[in-house]
Order: sequence, then structure tokens, then C-alpha cells
Amino acid sequence: MIAALCLSLAVAAPPASPPASPRPARPRVSSGGITAESPIASEQGPQEALVETSEGSFVVLLLSDLAPRHVLHFVKTARSGGYDGTTFHRVIPRGIIQGGDPLSKDPAKKALYGTGGLGLLKAELSSRPMSRGAVAAVLQPGKPDSGGSQFFVVLSDQPSLTGKFTIFGEVASGLEVADAIGNTPVTGETPDKRIVIRKVTIRKVVAEPTTTAPSPLPSPPPVPPQ
Repeated sequence: MIAALCLSLAVAAPPASPPASPRPARPRVSSGGITAESPIASEQGPQEALVETSEGSFVVLLLSDLAPRHVLHFVKTARSGGYDGTTFHRVIPRGIIQGGDPLSKDPAKKALYGTGGLGLLKAELSSRPMSRGAVAAVLQPGKPDSGGSQFFVVLSDQPSLTGKFTIFGEVASGLEVADAIGNTPVTGETPDKRIVIRKVTIRKVVAEPTTTAPSPLPSPPPVPPQ
């Protein structure tokens, strides 16, 4: 079965020590429904997702300012255990890794991997570059408003995909784990071994401490004239 994500990748090997993607300043996360028509009720603090896999863990910073309803759906799916036991079922070496299909929990449904959990969300496209570390929603071929639970992680810059897929996160740490998954031997685009997403945990981003300038010393009392 052909995987659902329809990508045309000009894959290039990433540099030996790629610079880290800049961390967006204080993204906000909204709560509410997960459909494109649902209202956004309130705001929480910035959130991130700890993705624990059979190959190690990485952390995704969720970009709710960029794609609020995709973030809401991802958070709801993670908290309900929807990602637990799914796999990274598709790998393009040094290009992308794709996972999150609920059908991939069942090894007997391997022929259907890449087709599940889609058609739930309308696109939230942006001009944000599809650069190394970006996390974006998978689409059904030819259907821009068909996002859902599946996602892919970009392992090398893919400028031809910018503006075509909804970016809703970026890998904030552990990108080397995603790289290791991307180096898994494949047959076609199917990994030769089962790469399991054991758990996705949503947590608040801890604000980095700020340095406060010391209070100035009090002025000395005036010296009386002689």
C-alpha cells in the first residue's frame, strides 16, 4: 500500500553539525475543540511533547500560534494514548520519518499503514520553512484539508515542501534520535524493523530563568557643607 504522505523530496545529506533551529519566543497553546470550525476557548502556557520510541526519545516544541487546531488534535491524541504503540512506518533516509498512524498498532494491518487517522483537520498553512527538525501533518494525496493524527519529522531541509503541509511543531532536543530512526535500513520506504512510539507525553515548557540586574545601592547621605 502506498503511504499517504505524497512528497517529492530532493534529499541531501544534512551537514555534519547542523545549527539548531531557533526556538520561537513564548508560543501559546489554546484549548477547545479539534475541528477547524471549533472555537478556541482559552490559553495555557507553551507546551512540548516528549516522544519516547524504541530507539530513544526526542522533544517536540508545539507551535500553537502557527497551527492551533493541529496542536490541539495532537495533544488530545497523545493524552488519550492514541500514539502509544504506533510506529514510524515510513522512512526516507536523510529526508523524513513518518509515524502516528493508529493502524500501525496492529502488525497484521501492515498493508494499510499510512492510511489511518487522516481526513480530520483543515490545513493551517504558513510560510515557515520546511527545515530540518520541522514536524508537520501528513496529508492524503491531492487533499490539502486531510490532516489528522499522522505526522512527519524533517531530517534535512526540504524547501520544496514549504507552504504545502501544516507545520505544527519543531524538534527542540533529541534530533539525533530522529536521525537514528532515519538511518534505519529500509526496503523501499518501509523500515526493516518495527520502530515503536512507546508513549507521547504532553508537558508544559519550563520557562528559562531570567537574569535580574541587582538593585542599585542607595545613594549616600548628603555631606554637610564645611
